[in-house]
Amino acid sequence: MSIGVKICGIRTPADLEAAVSAGASHCGLVFYPPSPRSLPLADAAALVRVGRGRVTMIALTVNADDALLAEIAAEVAPDMIQLHGRETPERTADIRKITGRPLIKAVSVAEPGDVAAADAWRDVADLVLFDAKPPLRPSALPGGNGLSFDWSLLAGVKGRMPFALSGGLTPDNVAEAIAATEPMLVDVSSGVETAPGQKDAELIRRFVAAARMPILEGAAHG
Repeated sequence: MSIGVKICGIRTPADLEAAVSAGASHCGLVFYPPSPRSLPLADAAALVRVGRGRVTMIALTVNADDALLAEIAAEVAPDMIQLHGRETPERTADIRKITGRPLIKAVSVAEPGDVAAADAWRDVADLVLFDAKPPLRPSALPGGNGLSFDWSLLAGVKGRMPFALSGGLTPDNVAEAIAATEPMLVDVSSGVETAPGQKDAELIRRFVAAARMPILEGAAHG
């Protein structure tokens, strides 16, 4: 089975078309105002209508309240919800009930204990996303910082839970990251941008091609 590729922080129809044309399987829309990639609900809903049936459309939220989650589910109608804040397993289960959507739960990683702690979400999230822990500064975003972590920390995770990989991925290192961790999905945002929030079609094309290359090479030599 081919690995999934998510282009996160889609903001315009051109971004979406670039991702679809490149062969991405998932596109992420951000609902977190401090991020340069954040979208108004109406703009996101329009993008979901264009992407529906072509890619899996994901709404990314950070510690969102019930009202915003219900509004996103009703007005934007994404295929999935991604939780990228401090949501507990209990809160994650509540969000599934509120939105009626499959969930991705991001877990920030800097040390082995962070990976072990992800087991708490195994039964309440459809996919755990391992991302680099954000820098310790007030202005730091929960994700999309272009930072990576030690991929060897994920040794042994495959087979324990469905998981995705993010954090500092680029067209130049994504193949190595996939070989090292064997995730179901890779997720990129800043790694395919020329400036924060400014997606580049050629970088998207290169990223998707590089992400799929290990699968193709394995098939050719298997």
